[in-house]
Amino acid sequence: MTILGISCYYHDAAAALIRDGKIVAAAQEERFTRKKHDQNFPTSAIAWCLDEAGISVGDLDAVAFYDKPFLKFERILETYLAYAPAGIRSAWKALPVWIKQKLWISEHIRSELGFEGELLFPEHHESHAASAFFPSPFDEAAILTMDGVGEWATSSVGHGSGSRITLHKELHFPHSLGLLYSAFTYFTGFRVNSGEYKVMGLAPYGEPKYRNQILDELIDLKDDGSFRMNMRYFGYGSGLKMTNRRFARLFGGPPRKPEGLLTQREMDLAASVQSVTEEIMLRMARHARELTGSRNLCLAGGVALNCVGNGKILREKLFDRIWIQPASGDAGGAVGAALMAWHHHFDQPRTPSTPDAMNGALLGPSYSADAVGSFLKQHTSYDVPLLSEEEMLRKTAGLLADGKVVGWFQGRMEFGPRALGSRSILGDPRSGEMQRKLNLKIKYRESFRPFAPSVAVEHVSRYFELDEPSPYMLLVADVARRLRRPVDEAVRGLDKLYQVRSSLPAITHVDGSARIQTVDRTVNPRYHALITAFEQQTGCPVLINTSFNVRGEPIVCTPEDAWRCFMRTDMDVLVMDRYVIEKKPGDRLADPTETIASLQPD
Repeated sequence: MTILGISCYYHDAAAALIRDGKIVAAAQEERFTRKKHDQNFPTSAIAWCLDEAGISVGDLDAVAFYDKPFLKFERILETYLAYAPAGIRSAWKALPVWIKQKLWISEHIRSELGFEGELLFPEHHESHAASAFFPSPFDEAAILTMDGVGEWATSSVGHGSGSRITLHKELHFPHSLGLLYSAFTYFTGFRVNSGEYKVMGLAPYGEPKYRNQILDELIDLKDDGSFRMNMRYFGYGSGLKMTNRRFARLFGGPPRKPEGLLTQREMDLAASVQSVTEEIMLRMARHARELTGSRNLCLAGGVALNCVGNGKILREKLFDRIWIQPASGDAGGAVGAALMAWHHHFDQPRTPSTPDAMNGALLGPSYSADAVGSFLKQHTSYDVPLLSEEEMLRKTAGLLADGKVVGWFQGRMEFGPRALGSRSILGDPRSGEMQRKLNLKIKYRESFRPFAPSVAVEHVSRYFELDEPSPYMLLVADVARRLRRPVDEAVRGLDKLYQVRSSLPAITHVDGSARIQTVDRTVNPRYHALITAFEQQTGCPVLINTSFNVRGEPIVCTPEDAWRCFMRTDMDVLVMDRYVIEKKPGDRLADPTETIASLQPD
C-alpha cells in the first residue's frame, strides 16, 4: 500500500511517500523551485517522490493532507468577526484566496494530480503528533506538539502506544507559544516564520531583563504550561501586524526595522522571550509526564526546532529518552499525515525502528558519480579526476585541516531545515576566524549567528556535556569543560563574539554551548568516514557543519545548485561524490543569476 502525504499553502510545502508504513521519499517544494519556504502546492516534490518510488498517481492507495481546511477556515472567519472592524483589510485580502483555493483542497488535489482515490484529512496537530511518535524508536511515549496554530490548536499533549495516538489536551488560538515567539521575532526586526532561529541565536548576547514584563503583562502562565495571552498587546488576531503600539510602549519604542542596527534592547528582548519559552516548554513537558506516566517523550511542531529549549528538557531528566522529529515544522506534517492514514485509517500495525524510521532524514534526491561527472564535463571548465573513496576522504580532510571551506554534496538530500552531512558547508572548528569567514564571506548572513558541530557519535561525551545521540542537530549542550577558556564576563553585546571561549572556537556559542549533531557510521557512513579522516590528521573528530546555501536561498538540491553556490561565494573547495574541485584563483560566476541546464536526479 502506498500513501502520499502533502502539506502546503502556509509555509514550507512538502510531499512524502510511504510504502507499507515505511518512509521511502520526502522533500520540500522549495528545494526544486528555489523559492525559500515555498508554500505553493508541492507539484515538483510530489513528482519527484513518485519517480523515486517508480510509480504513477494511479498506483496511490490514498492521499493525506496535513490539516482540515474547513475547520481552519472556521477559525479564521470567527477570528475576523471577533476583531471586526479591525481586521477588515486583512480579511479583504485573505478571504478571496481561501474561497478560490485553500478551501477547495480536495478538488485541487484531484485536478493537480488526476487522482480519483481516497483523500484523508487528519487534524494539523494530529499530523504533527504522528510525525513525532510513529517514526520514533519508542513503543509508547508522551507526545508534545507546539507551533503557531493549526486549525484551532496551538499546542497539544498526547500519548502514543503501538500504532495509536491519543491527544488528551490542547491549547487553542490565539494563545500560542509559537506566535508569542514570532511576535518577538517581528519586533526585533526579523522575518516571521523564518527568523525565529535568529532570535534564539541572538539570545545569549543579552540578559532576560524583560522576562517579568512578559510574564506580568503579556501572558498568564499556569503550572501545567498552559497560558492565556493578553491580546491588547498583539495585532495578529486582526491579521494586521504581530504587535501593536501598546507592545512598543511596553518595551521602550517601535520595532527594529529589518536590517537595522542591532542594539542591546533587541539582544535583551531575545534573551527574555527565549527564557520564557524555555519555562513554558519545561512546564508543558512536566505536565505531559504527569498526564501520561511515560518515561519517553516525542516532540514536533515548529517550536520543537528550539534546540535550546529541547536541551533544557533533556537536562531536567523528566524523561529517560527524548526523540524530536527532524522536520518538526509544517513540512514534517506531510510525513505525519501519511503515517496517520496508514496506522489509524487503514489500521495497520507498527514495529518501532532503531535508531528511528527517518533514515537520518536522508530522504531526498541523490546524484551518482556518473551524473556529477557528466555535469562537470558539460557545464564547467574544470577537469578533475574521480578519486577512490580513500583518496577523496584523505584529500578533503587535508583541505579542511588547512583551513579551507568545503562544500560537501553527497547522497540523498536531507528532509527538514537542517543540513546533516549531505548538503553541507564544512570547516575546521579549531579556527578562531572560521565563524566570521563563513558568516560574512560564504553565507552572507549576520555575524552573530553560531555554527553547529558535527561530531562522531562515539566521541560526543569527550567534547560536549552530552552523553546520548543528537542526530538531527536539535539539542543544545555545553562544550566540555576541559575545552573551555576563561573569558571576561564584563563584556556585553556583540563584543562577546570576539572572545575565544574554547579550543573549538568556531562552534562554541557565546554562552559556551553548541547545537550538536552526532554522526553515526551506520546512518551516514561517508560523512562519518570524513570526520574520522579529519581526526586522523588533526586529532579532532569534530567539523563545522552549516547548510549548503547562501542567505535567502534554500539548501542546494542538484549539482547545478551546488556549483552555482560554490561559484558565487568565497568557498574554496567543492566535493561532489568523489570529485574534489578546488576553485581556481579569482574564479567566480560573472552573473549570479546565470543558469545551467538542470539535471534529473538518479
